[in-house]
Amino acid sequence: MALALAVLVGCERSASSAPPPPAAPAANAPTIAYERTVAGNQDLYVTEHGTERRLTDAPGTDMLPRYTRDGRTIYFASERAGNWQIYAMPAGGGEATRVRTNAHREWQVEPSPDGARIAYLSNQGGAEQLWVMDLATKAERMIVAHGRKTIFGNPSWSPDGARLTFSSNAEVGHQIYVTNADGTGQERLTGFRRGGCEPRFHPDGRHVLHVSRGHVLGDKSRIVERDLATGAEKVLVDWPALNYTPTYSPDASEVAFTSNITGDWVVYRQRIADGKSWRVTFGPGAARSPEYAPR
Repeated sequence: MALALAVLVGCERSASSAPPPPAAPAANAPTIAYERTVAGNQDLYVTEHGTERRLTDAPGTDMLPRYTRDGRTIYFASERAGNWQIYAMPAGGGEATRVRTNAHREWQVEPSPDGARIAYLSNQGGAEQLWVMDLATKAERMIVAHGRKTIFGNPSWSPDGARLTFSSNAEVGHQIYVTNADGTGQERLTGFRRGGCEPRFHPDGRHVLHVSRGHVLGDKSRIVERDLATGAEKVLVDWPALNYTPTYSPDASEVAFTSNITGDWVVYRQRIADGKSWRVTFGPGAARSPEYAPR
């Protein structure tokens, strides 16, 4: 299922091999949530001070954990009820509550910085589209539609909640876009020859992190930071592997991401200032989609 999901968002994954970075000292390790597949079931896990703890254990696939800004709640998508739907649960663990209930495929959710809204992907309009819902009133609004066969990916809020970045294959391959939160002012950030997927806003709101693989899908991808004002790009991770699902730490001093540098999917951290890296996840089972807990 994980590979099928990767194809769906336009970031196919295969294998590579190289020596992995070492583990970080537990005392300095941040809290990071992620998805892990063990014995055929994909659940959410969290590592705290270097110790892993399982958060969900329902049958079915749970994916893409996203913390609220206050760190109290994790939103995620799950197919435990038979189709992809949006859930929320206490960040420390406990019962997951279904946020929306319908017969559509709804997933890849992210709460807004003020916790008042969620952005998510839904096919309730027939084609997959980007939607926003007000959590208090339950009022929902379609923000972006790109056509009947479009595949979207990974909406991410700017820190002020005014904009969203996302990926879409409406044009040539997957590209990175940014739009105002009401759907106006849409702009494509990436060039046709490079493409991109899995964008995340920088905590300063002036940069966007994303995966760059190009349209000739080989066995390597880079993690790139783009300056929204100048268009300049800086490569942060260029390992000889497939490197995916990047995200910034709360203070933007490092990034966490998934790589198959060892031949399996493992979560890593990398400090931006000097490129020093640490391995986060160990043991059997592929781990993906890291998310730092707010500090």
